[in-house]
Amino acid sequence: MRTFAELREVLTAHGFPGDQQRFDAELDAVDLDDLTRVRDITRAYRHHVLLRLDVNAATASARPTEDVAAELDAVLILWLIAGP
Repeated sequence: MRTFAELREVLTAHGFPGDQQRFDAELDAVDLDDLTRVRDITRAYRHHVLLRLDVNAATASARPTEDVAAELDAVLILWLIAGP
């Protein structure tokens, strides 16, 4: 995914529904001379694909909020007891 064409192809095949169209719309709406904004948009959509293809990320993002909150609470309690 080193070019726009490669990213568009991968978004179509592996992105979330509508990712490729939203990517194109966001790029169309920005001044292509604003390289920081172009980079941010490209990076965000590249990460969409990487997260979608990463089994661990998919599993982690499917965890219920309550599970994550309980895990964070447990870690925080241990940190408060043991110290940094």
